[in-house]
Amino acid sequence: MKFYITTTIPYANAPPHIGFALEIIQADVLARWNRIRGKDVFFLTGTDEHGTKNYQTAKKEGLSPREFVDKNSEKFRELTKKLSISNNYFIRTTDKETHWPGVVKLWSILAEKGDIYKKKYTGNYCKGCERFITDKELVGGKCPNHPSLKIEHISEENYFFRLSKYSEKIKKMVETDKLKIIPTKWKNDFLALIKDGLTDVSFSRDKEHLPWGIPVPGDDEQVMYVWCDALTNYLTGIGYPDEKYKKYWPADIHAVGKDMLRFHAGIWPGMLLSAGIDLPKKIIVHGFLTVNGQKISKSLGNAISIDYLVDKYTSDGIRYFLIREIPFGDDGDFSENALVERYNNELANNFGNFAQRTISFIWKNFGGKVPEGSPSQITSAIKDKIVKTEKLWEESKLREGLEEILSTSALGNEYFQKEEPWKTVKEDKEKAASCLYNCVQILKDLCILFYPVIPSSCDKLAKQLNIKIDWKLLGKDLKPGHEIGKPEILFKKIEKSKEPAEEVDEFSELDLRVAEVLEVKDHPDADKLYIMKIDCGEERQIVSGLKDTYTKEELKGKNIVVLVNLEPAMFRGVQSNAMLLAGEERNGEEVGLLFVEDSKPGEKVTAEGIKPKPKSKLTFKEFQKVKMKVGKDCVLYKQKRLVTESGETIKVEKVNEGVDIC
Repeated sequence: MKFYITTTIPYANAPPHIGFALEIIQADVLARWNRIRGKDVFFLTGTDEHGTKNYQTAKKEGLSPREFVDKNSEKFRELTKKLSISNNYFIRTTDKETHWPGVVKLWSILAEKGDIYKKKYTGNYCKGCERFITDKELVGGKCPNHPSLKIEHISEENYFFRLSKYSEKIKKMVETDKLKIIPTKWKNDFLALIKDGLTDVSFSRDKEHLPWGIPVPGDDEQVMYVWCDALTNYLTGIGYPDEKYKKYWPADIHAVGKDMLRFHAGIWPGMLLSAGIDLPKKIIVHGFLTVNGQKISKSLGNAISIDYLVDKYTSDGIRYFLIREIPFGDDGDFSENALVERYNNELANNFGNFAQRTISFIWKNFGGKVPEGSPSQITSAIKDKIVKTEKLWEESKLREGLEEILSTSALGNEYFQKEEPWKTVKEDKEKAASCLYNCVQILKDLCILFYPVIPSSCDKLAKQLNIKIDWKLLGKDLKPGHEIGKPEILFKKIEKSKEPAEEVDEFSELDLRVAEVLEVKDHPDADKLYIMKIDCGEERQIVSGLKDTYTKEELKGKNIVVLVNLEPAMFRGVQSNAMLLAGEERNGEEVGLLFVEDSKPGEKVTAEGIKPKPKSKLTFKEFQKVKMKVGKDCVLYKQKRLVTESGETIKVEKVNEGVDIC
């Protein structure tokens, strides 16, 4: 029986970070689990390498697009090795031998069906997503996934795919689970999204706007847009258009992030229906990974390197933590402190301790051979745990399945402790032998059960136990006299960092940013208030009382500092969605804005040495606790200068040193 599983192919515009590791590890656990159950598994991952962003970034770095994507794609390939990923193939969308022929073939089939047509189109384009997005998808005029980027309005003639033609059929297939989406909440989310029907999608771009991609057959002025190029990797990675792809197709599981679901459950099935190719069986959806409560972001400086994590915590430590910590289908948080706690308490103290004491005792007291014994009542409890684990993993509930395995290990420890073989071995060796006979059977089962999650550690344990990792061995006892190896420590406890704790105080909760003043007008119902439109990485509105100290001309075009996570406030019927920062002399006659000259709108502002960990919403009282003062040519918080991401010092105008910032 075959089993085909894929991950999405991440965009090769930057090196990988811990965010993508969640998806690829989840897929690997399922791939390994199905392999040890005897299935013919094919596991595919790779990189998406075309698009404007790669082309433009390559130019900035002085590289050709090919050199740029080669560099980043290799880092994703290295990731698979560092995290012990067992993929069968690594697909690249720039591969002209393996990938391009299948993409051109699929395009041609869709065109022959009459499902590709050309028209002039004007739409909203997000550079972050590298796709057109509808007005309905915009939130406050911004892309919900890239709110700091400006939406471009592009008008051009390009090809479209008749996705609307297949909308009703896709909807019914999702509703009836012929195309199964799990967890159910994401199935419901997708059905709500398409309740008004799927619309046709842009399928190509003019070379003037997208110069780096696969040429459209028969049209040298157009290149294929991401949908036909990137999504088709799931076919080309197993041999399409050669008939050999049918050995593994349809995919048993597409593992995707929640932001990728609409494309994999909408556009991709539409393409397959048009081409007369079977749909994948199941799409499993995971949430976003945060770091210490914050979305992973370069601007926040929290995109943790995989190299650092693996060197410090081992690949098994990372794999275990992500499967154990992150709820299936939900967002989850990555924290090094939480990782150390789970590693030490659950892997080292629970599973590792049980393995060490069982093998050590057999080696010391029974000559390194499984002693004579008979099954205990604990055997049936363990078998129940195995059945529950298998059922949960069949439903892709990896975290819950892992919890069953952990409780199996805890049962083993409790049994060992209750039987006290260290006492009975002197008084009743037969009783001690029976205890160890049962313990080694439990340990053998644990080695197999844990293997998909922590393969390196279980490979070591399998050598000690002198067994092969095979699902068929679960519940089958090792015979008395079976030789086992010398005990080795599986998990060395991780010492908690002795470095000084990072400073965490009220300031870290502020979301301060550089903002450009775009427009200033008078408040219609207040003599001393301005209504200002600003760009702080996204457009916002501020109501400010600067009329007595700044003219409109002085404010327009100025780069100031604003607090964006303050609760919105109403001023004479007009809402203010951020607050500017200024220094005010005690007589109240002079007010000076915090400003910068060279930093860009949207850049984060922080105090030196303090990492921002902004709260989602901040009250004005909470803000008032943060005391900042004007320094000499700077702004100070606890004698730390306020600076932008690019390193520029925040300055204040019109007021003197020592003035409070408010």
